[in-house]
Amino acid sequence: MPKLIVSIDNVVVKEVQLTKDRSTIGRRPHNDIVIDNLAVSGEHAVICLANGRATLEDVGSTNGTYVNGKAIKKQALANNDSIQIGKYHVKYLEGQGAPAPVKQVATVTTPSGDAEAGVTLPMVVQTSTGPRVRVLNGLAANREMELIKSVTTLGKPGMTVAAIARTSHGFDISHVEGQPAATVNGISVERGAITLKSHDQIEIGGSRLEFVDH
Repeated sequence: MPKLIVSIDNVVVKEVQLTKDRSTIGRRPHNDIVIDNLAVSGEHAVICLANGRATLEDVGSTNGTYVNGKAIKKQALANNDSIQIGKYHVKYLEGQGAPAPVKQVATVTTPSGDAEAGVTLPMVVQTSTGPRVRVLNGLAANREMELIKSVTTLGKPGMTVAAIARTSHGFDISHVEGQPAATVNGISVERGAITLKSHDQIEIGGSRLEFVDH
């Protein structure tokens, strides 16, 4: 299944599976792929899938859409093509095989129990080991999520989202979209990616999480 890997300043912030015939890209929350950056238009571009091929089309964006460094209006995509939208770089990968199964999720809520302000996390056993995040408050307190993917997103799309990316030196958390941005030990990740250390505390969408690496 084709997918996009979205990065900024060489930090991967999200991976998106292209499961629809038409996927929209833009700054506004209703898009299928939201890129929260002022250089990105509200409705910036679309990717259409047909007969096993993907086509990228700019839909009148202010700053343009680029593929492998060249401005395009409409272009068929090839595996490993590099797309530039605003300050973001998007790698297109054709992918193979069946999509990964959908994991059961738990909603991490605020202490008041407001699910709308919460964070969704895959549900895992509470005895997991290795790099992970642990919920500290709300109805899902003490649940943990192992950081086994190259990129793990936290938050609620259209509200506040952050991404934890596995890097050569550990795990970096960065801002993806929404306000207020997530914080690590009180420092906003909107200023730039932060390398996590064991027992760092993350706050996002009214939920408190702890990064554990042992």
